[in-house]
Amino acid sequence: MKFLQKISKLIVDQTSIFVIAIAVIAYFVPSLFTWVKGNTQTIIIGLIMLTMGISLTTKDFEILAKRPLDILIGCLAQYTVMPFLAYLITKALHLPTAISVGLILVGCCPGGVSSNIMSFLCKGDVAFSVGMTAVSTLLAPILTPALMLLLAGQSVEMNAIGMFISIVEVTIVPIAVGFLLNKFLGNNKRFVQLKSVTPGLSVIGLALIVGGVIAVAGDKFFSAGLLIFAAICIHNILGYSLGYVIGKLFGMSEAKKRTISIEVGMQNAGLATNLASAHFAAYPMAAVSSAVACVWHSISGTLLAQLYILIDKRRASLALKTDKIPLESAVAE
Repeated sequence: MKFLQKISKLIVDQTSIFVIAIAVIAYFVPSLFTWVKGNTQTIIIGLIMLTMGISLTTKDFEILAKRPLDILIGCLAQYTVMPFLAYLITKALHLPTAISVGLILVGCCPGGVSSNIMSFLCKGDVAFSVGMTAVSTLLAPILTPALMLLLAGQSVEMNAIGMFISIVEVTIVPIAVGFLLNKFLGNNKRFVQLKSVTPGLSVIGLALIVGGVIAVAGDKFFSAGLLIFAAICIHNILGYSLGYVIGKLFGMSEAKKRTISIEVGMQNAGLATNLASAHFAAYPMAAVSSAVACVWHSISGTLLAQLYILIDKRRASLALKTDKIPLESAVAE
């Protein structure tokens, strides 16, 4: 089990590299990942959500009850900034319908599970991060279809009720099951050991979903790859920036500003990929756009966390130098 725990930690620490590696392999050897589609893809998303549920405890919900304003601000930012930003980008760049659907769908999805890891790495408010991810995910069955209907319903046909059912099946049910397992087995030694490797399993699941989409539709990527990548980067980076600005406007601490920045900017693109494959099959580039977002969000989230860490180190270094200056002056005298 210790070996598996080390492997899990290594995969989580190198999330972006792992996901990129799987995407590249899937592009050149698609036969390895063509099985990741349809019900199999849905099951994998469900397992990722299960790992999220397993990480939740009653204490997390107690924290939510004590911090309703923070969660309200965070979720409002999540479901206003990213969906409408995606819509504006599709219009500004005159994106084709299929790519627009994919980008808007990513914007309408809740925060991603890996955002909690990034918040932890950059000394953000982890409790706030977990709370935002949990609440935005619980709201997803209602808000994601509703926002998609509002922002993309005029361009493509969509089944909002079907999307609602899909989101409940792949998010709410697995999260509830995971939470109950943690509640009743949380003190079981074997369960605790198993729980310690679930973050790695979550990253593997995300990588498999990316691999599955690239294997099936990767040949279409280079026909509009640069355009897709540009749109996703702009959307993601503006999401990080506006999330931080919103935190600042509401007088949040540095830890909270970092967390809301990451939570708003990093979406559950894996869920978006699954929904695009299931409900917008007539537009395969929508799934490709979502899959590219999976890869890019993993990379950018890691880079942003590292940037915050570097900022902390620089501040600490400057503070140390400032403290030394009076002492050195006194010695000179």
